[in-house]
Amino acid sequence: MVPATAGWIRRFYRFRRFATQIAPVSGSMGYAVPAAVAMKRLYPQRVVVAINGDGDFLMNGQEFATAVQFDLPIVFIICDNGIYGTIRMHQERDYPARISATTLRNPDFAALARAFGGAGFTVERTEDFADAFEAAQASNLPAIIHLRIDPEAISPTTTLSRIRAAALAAQGKA
Repeated sequence: MVPATAGWIRRFYRFRRFATQIAPVSGSMGYAVPAAVAMKRLYPQRVVVAINGDGDFLMNGQEFATAVQFDLPIVFIICDNGIYGTIRMHQERDYPARISATTLRNPDFAALARAFGGAGFTVERTEDFADAFEAAQASNLPAIIHLRIDPEAISPTTTLSRIRAAALAAQGKA
């Protein structure tokens, strides 16, 4: 399985040119925010979008302040499912129904962006995303789009409940 945030972008966005996406090979958490800041400094004429899980963003989210300090209009998309999604997915697969330390208590990420002097938007319905993305770009500020998503939707192809059910069935406990 592909980790949640990486899986969605690979499933639904078509990269049309070589060298338009950077990502760690190992799926390291905390990579997207500082990498986006570096890319916008290197290529100020390019649109830079950082796609983060909520736990991922919280690893190095303070670098949003760096984007504000250097006037870097980056769009940070935070997929907030309230859990460390990939870790939870592996727990459900290997230790079904025995989850530990994967639940998060998150801030209002849009308000956090505004507190730093950036733009912040919250999206709770898919149909509202396009308007929020356009507004984020039009702000010409570092912007956070806070996507509130269901933790069950762990990947484009499965849910946490399905992973748990399959693991329990394989253990003969279903």
